[in-house]
Amino acid sequence: MLTTPALALLKRFRGDLRIGIVVEERFRAVFEGSEDVDELLEPSSARVAAWGADLCLDLHGGNRAAWLTFVSRAPVRAGFGHARWAWSYGIRIPRAQEILGEERVVHTAEHLASALFFLGVPHAEIPRAKLAAQPRQAAGPYAVIHPVASAPEKTWPAGHFLVVAGHLAGAWGIEPVFIGAAGDDLSPFARFRTLCARPLAEIKDLIAGATVFLGNDSGPAHMAAALGVPAVVIFGPSDPRIWGPWRAPAEVLVNREGIEGIEPAEVLAALERLRVTA
Repeated sequence: MLTTPALALLKRFRGDLRIGIVVEERFRAVFEGSEDVDELLEPSSARVAAWGADLCLDLHGGNRAAWLTFVSRAPVRAGFGHARWAWSYGIRIPRAQEILGEERVVHTAEHLASALFFLGVPHAEIPRAKLAAQPRQAAGPYAVIHPVASAPEKTWPAGHFLVVAGHLAGAWGIEPVFIGAAGDDLSPFARFRTLCARPLAEIKDLIAGATVFLGNDSGPAHMAAALGVPAVVIFGPSDPRIWGPWRAPAEVLVNREGIEGIEPAEVLAALERLRVTA
């Protein structure tokens, strides 16, 4: 999702280009309906090579992405110079700080956009991430809550989420809807509506229609930011300067001594600051 600001900058500068995105099937919904993307390509050597790109730009940097860049047969192959497979790129892109002329921590959206600046896109304000969605029709206001994360240290306690959910439902008249991926245990939240292992396109539309999003530092939090949905995002060890909601109505809460140290009252105060109402 944080590649979408870079794509918007490229399309704005060179509207004549056809832009193809190599994306895994499970993440296709991120780019479906995008006005900045012309074609979605499966991540196979044959498909990427057959597309016949003039430029193949690796914004991921992982082994598989670098290999697909290498076998793309594109006359120009570019990627970040610090990547493990940087030898496979004809153009090695320097650090974002060098490109932006600022020696500071940069957000991931800035890091990715800097690659386009280096390749010739004029420096400009980096826009918000974008997702195309169809907000779900609902009987009343609802909040999407994502209570899981990739690691325990990034996961706010279930009991704290329940306290906030109860307040949303009781005091504010906003229905809590808990979401999770396949394998996530949402049983602690069974007193509320739960959706698990639903297609990404469905979750995208669900978040688009929400009054507010609440969750751990995660992919759904970036979806909320891209959709302009007010969000409260709870961080563990990750740096919100790098991974926080980008140019979005959001409140970020951090406790460096441990995510469990963030109290429900702090989250409710953040929701108040966002002026979340039914």
